[in-house]
Amino acid sequence: MKPSNAGPRRLDDGTDLHEFLGETDVALVMFYTVGCGKCQAMEPVLGTVSRATGVEIGLCNPGDDLGLVEVYDIRSVPTLVLFEDGESVARLADGFVQTATIVEFLSTHVPSAVEGDPTIG
Repeated sequence: MKPSNAGPRRLDDGTDLHEFLGETDVALVMFYTVGCGKCQAMEPVLGTVSRATGVEIGLCNPGDDLGLVEVYDIRSVPTLVLFEDGESVARLADGFVQTATIVEFLSTHVPSAVEGDPTIG
């Protein structure tokens, strides 16, 4: 997997999410809402995670497609859902989390997807 230098990708709705998940073997998606300060603070963290690990990251507002709330069991934001081969395999719904925590989460759940030494220094 090549490191993503483009940063997190905005996904407008369930169709965009489905297409995004079909384009990559491993993806991390942050479900957020507009006006959520913790969600906004997570965006640069996720950019760093993407550059450090090569994992593709998407940002999806389930308020724009309410069916996503039920499909992905979104109860709070930000919620990070890890997908492998289009299937949800793990989630973090702990509010704001640091880069190292997310990298460790990725390394634990999809170690083959995290490139090289994803040490954050």
